[in-house]
Amino acid sequence: MLASSIPPSILFLLLLPPPSFSADVIVTSDPSVRWVELQGGPLSHLLLNPETGHLYVGGVDHLYQLTSELELMSHVTTGPHLDSPDCLPPIIPQDCPSATPTHNHNKLLLMEEGQGVEPGSLIVCGSLYQGICDKRSLSNISQLIYRTSNPVDTQYVAANDPRVSTVAVVITIENKQEVGGILRLMLVGRGYTSKGPGDIPPITTRRLYPVVPPRRAFSQEEELGKLVVGSYSEYNNHFVKAVAHGKHVYFLFSRRDMWHKKEYRTYASRLCTFDRSFYSYVEVPLLCQGGYNLAQGAWLGNHSGEPALFVVMAAGQASTPVATGRSALCVYGMSELDAMLRRAQEACYTEGGRGSGGQEEAYIEYAVSSKCLRLPKASLSEYPCGGEHTPNPIASALPLSATPTFTSTTQLTAVTTATEAGHTVAFLGDREGRLHKVLVHTDWSGDLYGSVLVDRGGAVSADLLLDDSQQHVYVLTNNRLSKVPVSSCERQTDCQSCLSVRDPYCGWCVLEGRCSRKHQCQRHLQSNHWLWSFEPTNQCVTVQSLQPANQSTDEQAQVTLSVMQFPALTEAEPLSCVFGLLPPQPAIVMGTSIACQSPAPELLPPMPLGRDHMILPVSLRFGHVSITTGNMTFYDCGAVSRLNESAQCLACVSSVWRCNWCPLDQLCTHNHSCPNQHIILNQRDSPGPTSCPLVFSLQSSALVPVGLSNTVVLRGRNLDVYTDEAQYVCVVEIQGVQVSLTAAVERTHDNTHTFTCSPHQFQCAVSQLQYSAPVYLRRGERRVDASPGLRLQLYDCSAGQSDCSQCRAVPEEYGCVWCPRNPSPSCVYNQSCTSIPADTCPPPQITQVLPVSGPLEGGVLVTITGSNLGMKYQDVVGGVTVAGVQCLPQSEGYQISTRVVCELQPSGKQRKGPVLVTVGTTAPGRSTQIFTYQDPQLLDLVPDKGPVSGGTRLTIRGRQLLTGQTSDLSAFLGPQPCYIVEEVNDTQLVCQTGSSSQTGGVTVRVLFGKAERTIPDVTFRYLDDPVITEAKPAESFYAGGRVITVTGKNLDVVQQPIISVWVQPLEVQRVKRRRRLALLTAKQQVVFNSTMTTVSEFCSVLSSSQMTCPTPSVTTEVKVKGVWFQLDNVRVHYESIKGKSFTYYPDPEIFPLNREDPEAPYHFKAGGVIAVEGHDLTRAMSRQEVTARLGDQECEVKTLDNTHLYCEPPEVQPKSVDDSSDLPRLKVFMGNLQVDLGLVQYDSDTLMSPVPLAAQISLGAGAAVIILSVLVVILMYRRKSKQALRDYKKVLLQLETLEINVGDQCRKEFTDLMTEMMDLSSDVGGPGLPLLDYRTYAERVFFPGQQTAPLSRQLDLPESRRQTVEQGLQQLNNLLNNRLFLTRFIHTLEAQQGFSQRDRGYVASLLTMALHDKLEYFTEVMKSLLQDLVQQYVAKNPKLMLRRTETVVEKMLTNWMSICLYSFLKEVAGEPLYMLYRAIKYQVDKGPVDAVTGKAKRTLNDSHLLREDIDYCAMTLTVLVKNGVEVQPCPVKVLDTDTITQVKDKILDQVYRGAPFSQRPEADSLDLEWRSGQAGHLTLSDDDVTAVVQGRWKRINTLQHYKVPDGATVALIPRSQSSGGVGVNQVFQTGEKTPMLEGEEEEGLRLWHLVKSSEDPEIPKHRKSSMRERERAKAIPEIYLTRLLSMKGTLQKFVDDVFVAILSTKRPPPIAVRFFFDFLDDMAEKHGIDDPETVHIWKTNSLPLRFWVNILKNPQFVLDVQVTDSIDAVLSVIAQTFIDSCTTSEHKVGRDSPVNKLLYAREIPRYKQLVERYYSDIHSAASGCYQEMNSALTELSGSFAPEMNSLVALHELYKYINKYYDQIIMSLEEDSSGQKMQLAYRLQQVAALVENKVTDL
Repeated sequence: MLASSIPPSILFLLLLPPPSFSADVIVTSDPSVRWVELQGGPLSHLLLNPETGHLYVGGVDHLYQLTSELELMSHVTTGPHLDSPDCLPPIIPQDCPSATPTHNHNKLLLMEEGQGVEPGSLIVCGSLYQGICDKRSLSNISQLIYRTSNPVDTQYVAANDPRVSTVAVVITIENKQEVGGILRLMLVGRGYTSKGPGDIPPITTRRLYPVVPPRRAFSQEEELGKLVVGSYSEYNNHFVKAVAHGKHVYFLFSRRDMWHKKEYRTYASRLCTFDRSFYSYVEVPLLCQGGYNLAQGAWLGNHSGEPALFVVMAAGQASTPVATGRSALCVYGMSELDAMLRRAQEACYTEGGRGSGGQEEAYIEYAVSSKCLRLPKASLSEYPCGGEHTPNPIASALPLSATPTFTSTTQLTAVTTATEAGHTVAFLGDREGRLHKVLVHTDWSGDLYGSVLVDRGGAVSADLLLDDSQQHVYVLTNNRLSKVPVSSCERQTDCQSCLSVRDPYCGWCVLEGRCSRKHQCQRHLQSNHWLWSFEPTNQCVTVQSLQPANQSTDEQAQVTLSVMQFPALTEAEPLSCVFGLLPPQPAIVMGTSIACQSPAPELLPPMPLGRDHMILPVSLRFGHVSITTGNMTFYDCGAVSRLNESAQCLACVSSVWRCNWCPLDQLCTHNHSCPNQHIILNQRDSPGPTSCPLVFSLQSSALVPVGLSNTVVLRGRNLDVYTDEAQYVCVVEIQGVQVSLTAAVERTHDNTHTFTCSPHQFQCAVSQLQYSAPVYLRRGERRVDASPGLRLQLYDCSAGQSDCSQCRAVPEEYGCVWCPRNPSPSCVYNQSCTSIPADTCPPPQITQVLPVSGPLEGGVLVTITGSNLGMKYQDVVGGVTVAGVQCLPQSEGYQISTRVVCELQPSGKQRKGPVLVTVGTTAPGRSTQIFTYQDPQLLDLVPDKGPVSGGTRLTIRGRQLLTGQTSDLSAFLGPQPCYIVEEVNDTQLVCQTGSSSQTGGVTVRVLFGKAERTIPDVTFRYLDDPVITEAKPAESFYAGGRVITVTGKNLDVVQQPIISVWVQPLEVQRVKRRRRLALLTAKQQVVFNSTMTTVSEFCSVLSSSQMTCPTPSVTTEVKVKGVWFQLDNVRVHYESIKGKSFTYYPDPEIFPLNREDPEAPYHFKAGGVIAVEGHDLTRAMSRQEVTARLGDQECEVKTLDNTHLYCEPPEVQPKSVDDSSDLPRLKVFMGNLQVDLGLVQYDSDTLMSPVPLAAQISLGAGAAVIILSVLVVILMYRRKSKQALRDYKKVLLQLETLEINVGDQCRKEFTDLMTEMMDLSSDVGGPGLPLLDYRTYAERVFFPGQQTAPLSRQLDLPESRRQTVEQGLQQLNNLLNNRLFLTRFIHTLEAQQGFSQRDRGYVASLLTMALHDKLEYFTEVMKSLLQDLVQQYVAKNPKLMLRRTETVVEKMLTNWMSICLYSFLKEVAGEPLYMLYRAIKYQVDKGPVDAVTGKAKRTLNDSHLLREDIDYCAMTLTVLVKNGVEVQPCPVKVLDTDTITQVKDKILDQVYRGAPFSQRPEADSLDLEWRSGQAGHLTLSDDDVTAVVQGRWKRINTLQHYKVPDGATVALIPRSQSSGGVGVNQVFQTGEKTPMLEGEEEEGLRLWHLVKSSEDPEIPKHRKSSMRERERAKAIPEIYLTRLLSMKGTLQKFVDDVFVAILSTKRPPPIAVRFFFDFLDDMAEKHGIDDPETVHIWKTNSLPLRFWVNILKNPQFVLDVQVTDSIDAVLSVIAQTFIDSCTTSEHKVGRDSPVNKLLYAREIPRYKQLVERYYSDIHSAASGCYQEMNSALTELSGSFAPEMNSLVALHELYKYINKYYDQIIMSLEEDSSGQKMQLAYRLQQVAALVENKVTDL
């Protein structure tokens, strides 16, 4: 499945994850299960097309078509739509107030086979619109074959309630009266629904084919038959299945038994296929023993070759239709079911419903007036399907009973069956997503042999299907379709595992060597060839025995294998034996035995090292298949003796193999003879004592002291076998060295020999008392066997016995004594002591006591080391005192003479003293160390609180804490241990808390051994763990040091929070990197493991809810794997806080101020800003975080963007902070990153100003022009030299002054710009998007500028005519749905001269309204008309196509784009557009705006630029806003030059900031009241008696006029009727606001605000000088163009955001754009237009110019906002920039270019690339979005059609028909197709109805 072609949200094709499940049967999750995730859960229906293998899935609002491999082919969205079960379709919102968007549940999914050339179709019925049905193409479900747009009540098929079931079956019967001689019907069973039409019977017949008008598809016709019911609500059948079988149709359902016990039961009913009147209807209850009464699913399958109905039944909850988990599978034979139904018919036809015993057997059901009769006996055979005279509907009183085949405690929901090798296998689905496999035996009993967990927790749908090959089951669950193999035979690779699966599908195919299904094994009919795994007696072919089972490697013999269950072979078929990996040998079959020749000795593999035998597998092979394998052992007698050098003969003859020993040849052999006669046979052949020559014991002592001469005597037997003269030698092995001693032989009377070895003084360097040395006898070169364990024990008394006690503790038999003088005291052998050995030992000596202190209570262990501390533990018992107190020795710690461990006893008080040890009667040993009994005290602890997860480092302070050893110390907080983490000293102990299960105070305890101490009155408080709710920002540079602000709860509980970064070194240069990481600051903790490194920084806690953490520094050579906060033991991963990961970016690049010469100082003019250039400056840093220092003072950072940093240095040059230079250095600090940008030198020349690049260019251009003109003047007047020279100097002086003024202006504007850009980002934002609802949006786009658009109007008709006219308009609607009529109508209108361009647009919009519910049709018509348009323009100039809206189709295209892109506007483009609007409004309002001319100081439009320098200042008014009962002050920023209306608008903007414009009060309806003091209330207005009048000019009042101070309190109050005042604004319904027009002026006075619109010619003298100044200002207006640049720079980000939102291909472009661009590409290809520029122009004209420019210029079409003239002027420039970006012509700018184009000269090439990439990405993307477009159009039709007032639109259209009636009629009559369709006649009918027009009818 291609991931690219399918949206990831729809499906994933995956392997099932392994589940965990415990039950009697092992539930596996089969890895070969494939599944696909689908939307629309719970999925309800699954259908398989047997011809193609395609699958169809129906769910809620979704329909899918998939391949057999579960790859998506097609997907259709079927809902939600506006609907109500109480209303009949079509749904009109006005007529159906209860209609709401309703989900469409799939109720039926059936296949209708094709008829002749007519293809088959998919029948789809949903729960919407009273359950109407569609027919869809089987090859592509997105293609509708049939759908009724106006269904009638006979076409309501399925239940309109998702909970009520519907089933159906399609049947085909012969009927000569019908077209084609056949009749295809659908029999539908549906439950009762309380809402909607209540008269639909439980079972109805629906017509499918043929459908010839007036008949309709799916209609329930009178002659087609239905199940008549007396009471619909009582007989509420819950249908489960409908199947056709033979000549009958069967329905399975459950309902309450209304005749007998009123309990719920399951019934099977039957109808004859040909019975159109339902005379044959008969039903029988189905009984599933055990109380299983509610059918859940069913399948018509085969059992033992006979058809049977498999039904899964559940036990009902009490007497309700609610199923419990207890359920079962019951099987009913169809022959038994038919017999029961026939018996019920017979009883009701001929026996009055009574049986032979008079009991009731049949009755009439469904509360109808019929009754059982006594007709002639032959009635049933004559009328098997009943007749008019037979009673119906019949119900059997006797149930058909069945014993459950299988029972379950989980509710079973689905069943399907398969027949495998004559066995019936049932597959059952349950409520928990499992598929159970049951073998159904011939006696109807069942065997569960396996379960697969398909979808945990997802109930299996009743539609459980097997594929055509019967190899897979398709399982449908809530959100998933799975393909489950019926078996996993092929996964079993050997016979044993194959037979152990116990799967009826599997068996072992012996000669093919595989686990397979029976039919896949070629010889499955012959015995023992296919072993069925389910047969318990079957066993694999096995080798029972081999004869011989083992054999010497030196011989070759015949091997006979005895084999069980060997399959029969013919003589010609080759069978071979294979030993190990050796070549095969032919095998001979002799009954159940098979004979083979063993391999030749030389072919056998070498014997493994250290082994005397090897086991080779012996396989029986048929061809290349190994049938069975046995094992044969090959042994090597030579290896037996070689492996046991010390007793070769013994090893040989006692071996399990048949080995014999040749003593004279020293040879172990399998032969029974030796080269030199004598042989010693194996013990198995000669029982009794062995006759091997053997040295069996030592006659002398085994204990031999070293250093003394000793004689060893050995005893041997069976040595007479040696007859040669060779000598015997004794050999002793000491530490790898052999000592050979000559031996004297003496034969004794008991036939043994004594060997006396020559005396020898043995030497052995041993560290312990003794060494064990082997001893044996050798005769010549032969080694005589020695008994196992024959050894000498060499010992040295002095080894390890360092003092008297140790020496005397040696056992007596060693003869060791303590020799006091020898020459120094030592332990020696008694014969070596030259003096008298000591009887007693010296007193004990103590060298160390540990510890030297203990608690008063004792309980700690004291270890005493020294010498002569007793010969055994008992010597010291009771002899140890510590500081005068008994200390009890411990046996487990005692070491002879050197160590005593004793337990300290309580002393009762503090005391000191030595340790004394007394042994026997000797004087006690005394320690030099003094032991102290101490009383440790705990004083306090820090901190006294910590998180319950632990990890807090507690410092416990006290006295004498070093009492006992550190190992004796343990600390506890309540029951929890506190782990000691540092070296303890006498005054403090540090431990780390563990976790606690609860919060609260706990006691701190310290144990010194068994002595416990607590801190009086102090507890440690466990508090709730800290929680982090937010941490931002989420980025940092590698250099680190960026401050992360962390907010949360309980942060102050943590002792030392840490931020850690987990990094992984890159593979290369790992060692080098680690060394560098190790050099990080000492403050950081760096922890290494094999590949991961942690870098950390400490955080600072500010409060319980906030802390700050500097990001750790990491090198660029590592990869950041994760960031977390370590809060004691609580670890919070950054990703877990908000689901967003933390990102590290490379450090930004910051370039030196002087890039050419970094060491040279940068010259700076005081009063300006320093611009620092760089790269990626804002990627992980904001302006507030950056600091810059110039020398010893701060350079205030004003602005920071991605490539520039602007900082404002002090007015006076700061001092240098380093000694290397007097000039200050500029340094920039970003976290840990510190960049030196070089020296800065202030210039004293005040004329030098750092001006921005754009200003420099314009300044340079201006200066160049002026200098040029000056030069021309000089050339003209060169003859007047002196005068000219003076004039020239004067001009130069003026020019210099001008340059200074321009520089000052640019610098001021530039500084303004930088500050504002930072303000704007924080101020703009604001509340949510005020998006217009679809109706208003459509009204403004379809009918721009119209006061009352047709969408808002109602049909204005007299009631007497209304019905007739509406009928006529409905017929007109039908006519418009005829493509021929519609295209003729449009072409005819366009051909009329009086049909204006405005009319064309109006008609196109009316058609859009009328056809809004059929957008697919509208689109097709539009495409057809566009094709005609292309044809016209190709002949003329194709590039001019779609340039204007001159035709109906071009306006249709505009409307179509608007409809399709509404959701894109809503979800994607609306927000950036709103942000741009807000930004423009904010910027324009920040400067003065002339209320009369609309000119503004801040604009992008030079024609709307307020060029005069207006003095103004910003003010903040306190506005009193009533919020409920309270009156709250609200600050509002205004300008003192604002008119009163402008102030009111700004106040309303602020107060109603979150409200759409249409919901705000109008400014004219409110008065502005200035409140001062207690009673000072002054109403302000634009015009009142105080207004200033000068000549013909009257100035509009401003805040400045009223002298309203900054901070004044004002209020908006409702306007009283009397208050006058001129309003200079006019508000239109579309949200447009234009300045006052001159026509509104009064009394001959002209209004002005900031500037007068045209200057008065009569200028008073006293103003002449000021006029000269003004003239000079006007001479060079370009000075003020810097304002345009300032505005452009401020808005740049917002403009970019809008353009990127419109033209980005990161998200898929809207489907409509892709579809239409594909269409244009196709048109170009079709007409052979290969000029890419033409297609580019078409695309530009159809989307950017037709739609986006309209939206950009008129945001009020989409947003509920007010667009003033000054905002509109800015939007016009942005829209023009967008237009320029979409053109293909090269964008050249020159001196004469309009200012607007110059403004965006640099950006337009970038925008052009955006457009080109957008077009090319759409072009290169996979096309074929036709189906997707149709689905989208269908959805749009349903979503927005109710908003359209189609009757009004039709009525308006009719006015045009009426106007051009004759021409339209003539056009329709001229067309031959139109004549056939009677289009003119139908239009005449419309005319007759709509206006009583007399026609030729």
